[in-house]
Parts: sequence; C-alpha cells; structure tokens
Amino acid sequence: MPIITLAAAAFALCAAGPRTTCVVDGDTFWLSGQKVRIADINAPETHQAGCPAERDLGNRAAQRLIALLNAGPFTMEVRGRQTDRYGRALRTVMRGGHSLGEQLVSEGLAEPWRGRRSDWCTVLAGRANAL
Repeated sequence: MPIITLAAAAFALCAAGPRTTCVVDGDTFWLSGQKVRIADINAPETHQAGCPAERDLGNRAAQRLIALLNAGPFTMEVRGRQTDRYGRALRTVMRGGHSLGEQLVSEGLAEPWRGRRSDWCTVLAGRANAL
C-alpha cells in the first residue's frame, strides 16, 4: 500500500551534519528528516566496507540511487515490517509499478534482500574470478 508519493525531490549524497533529504548509500536514504532503508535489497557498504571493491561498488550504487530518486515521482510501500532494528523505516520504493531496488539489482549494484547481509568482498572476488 503506497504511503507517500513525491512529485519532486532533490537528492544528493549525504554530508556531515543534520540530514533531511539525501542518500547515505545504495539502500539507505533520508526523506524529509526520516531515515529510510530500501526493504527489498541489500547494497554494498560505503562507510564500513570490508574491502576497496565493496566501497567502489557501494559508491556506484549510491550515485545510481541518487539518479533514480531524482528521476521523478515515486511511491514508498510497506511490505511486512514498518521499521528495522535500527529504527529505519522499511520501504519498497516504486515508480510506475517497478521497484527501484529491483532496478539496482538488475544493474548489478545490489542484491535481493534475503534476510541477512552478504559478504560483498567474497561476492565480488567470485565475480572477478568468473571473468
């Protein structure tokens, strides 16, 4: 069920200090002072990455999320729990009937949420070895 539709928003990468509307990383952003975790994906970390490859992919995911959020109106839906253990709002972000999280997954910038985080350094090393 949609809980909010935005006509326009101006997202950028979050800076130090108070956060209102900005992107933290590839699966977390702030909207009007509320921290939102995209519920259907897991993206690589940027601030506490386990290796340089994870940080690089995490930065690419964050930049792509900025572009997706700034591309036009979107809705946020609650599917299951309302918040996570950190108090972040859990939302599936949709535009035109499609999940923005699934878009990040299809571009190789995130993975579907499976109830736990993956070890991105191992995942990325496996991708590199497969090439």
